[in-house]
Amino acid sequence: MKQSLNLRLGQQLSLTPQLQQSLKLLQMSTLDLQQEIQQALESNMMLEIEEDNNSLPFDTSFEQKSDNIDSQTSEGSQTDIPDELPIDSSWEDVYENALLPVGNSEDSQDFEAQNCKVSTLLDHLLWQLEFTHFSERDRAIAITLIDSINEDGYLRDSPDAIFQGLQQQLDDLDFDEVMAVLHCIQRFDPVGVGTENLSDCLAVQLQQLPDNIPYKAEALTIVTRHLDLLATHDQEKLMRELHLSEQQTRLAIALIRTLDPKPGAKIQSSESEYVIPDVYVSKQNGQWQASLNRDIAPKLRVNPFYSALIKRADNSSDNNCMKNHLQEAKWFIKSLHNRNDTLLRVAKCIIEKQSGFLEHGSVAMRPMILKDIADELELHESTISRVTTQKYMHTPNGIVEFKYFFSSHVATESGGECSSTAIRAFIKELISTENLAKPLSDDKIATLLKEKGIIVARRTVAKYREAMAISPSNQRKRVL
Repeated sequence: MKQSLNLRLGQQLSLTPQLQQSLKLLQMSTLDLQQEIQQALESNMMLEIEEDNNSLPFDTSFEQKSDNIDSQTSEGSQTDIPDELPIDSSWEDVYENALLPVGNSEDSQDFEAQNCKVSTLLDHLLWQLEFTHFSERDRAIAITLIDSINEDGYLRDSPDAIFQGLQQQLDDLDFDEVMAVLHCIQRFDPVGVGTENLSDCLAVQLQQLPDNIPYKAEALTIVTRHLDLLATHDQEKLMRELHLSEQQTRLAIALIRTLDPKPGAKIQSSESEYVIPDVYVSKQNGQWQASLNRDIAPKLRVNPFYSALIKRADNSSDNNCMKNHLQEAKWFIKSLHNRNDTLLRVAKCIIEKQSGFLEHGSVAMRPMILKDIADELELHESTISRVTTQKYMHTPNGIVEFKYFFSSHVATESGGECSSTAIRAFIKELISTENLAKPLSDDKIATLLKEKGIIVARRTVAKYREAMAISPSNQRKRVL
């Protein structure tokens, strides 16, 4: 193949390092932003926290003060520090030590990493196994069985499949040996783990109760033979099968309801997730006002002492390092200010359009899409998407994510529009007040919504109901 040199002229869009940093901070959640600020403080000598609890989280007057920062320092600080980097360069090309992650340092470890290990059902069962007098052979069987138990406490594989797998490891293994160990594990805490299905799980829990518990035998008969009738709430047939009165049937079912259908779920714990609101909404003088959370980040400023050490025409490595840190500090504070300003503008625009939600809740939610806010603020939809992702607003109706305010619309009889969020709220309200002996069908809910002027098809009601994890009418029926 013959080699040759060619020139080609083309155009492409590139992001400046400043814009890259602004977009990065804009899409961060509150917790991520706090970690990013901490890393910046630890890696940049020019950044420091301004101790002023009565001020805003960021220096909103940075635009006016930035021109005077150099004048507050030595004359040398007015030398060649560019306001903008060329667009064909990247942040790392100019500043190799900019905002280096500090998580790998042995001396600085994340506080959350020091938390105790999350307890699991597997650990809980293995801990109890240590106190059980099993032979080495039974212990090997027990470990295999415990490994097959899922987070809810049920076996992933059938006992027969587990037996087939153990036959290759243990000589002369009998199926009764596996079942004997399994029955012991089912008596571990919580009682009922290691069962194959809901019927066996409830039966094991009932068998552990004292014999003098009223209607224990009747409840055991229901869960082992007539669990399908209990699921469909077929009272008449259940009474005929058990030869019990209505009151006796109710008491037996009340005993079953005290049992745990997922015994392993209460042991399986998870790490706590905290939601810190970025914006607070309150009513002042009859108007809804949005304000930024002052506690999400400290107020930052450029350290005047270190910036005063920068000298004119000094090309030493120390002086160049301070110049770089000063420019990084300026950019970082400006990016924080831009994030702060954009977040507040979007929040104010949302509460202006969704004042009905603040007054009356989800039933008054108006249909709104990202383009509505983008056109109002003259921003791109991608910017609005970044601002509304993992950002939360503290409202009178609870803490909600910004994304919650955006939803599609459905036409009304009057020619208007109703948001899908409001429709889901209407459906939930109708179901919460229905007669349990005669629950509302999807078709009936669609009819009731039509009476309110909302035109919704039955299948649309079913879709919204399933999205809210609400059972159909035949499963919501309660006659017992």
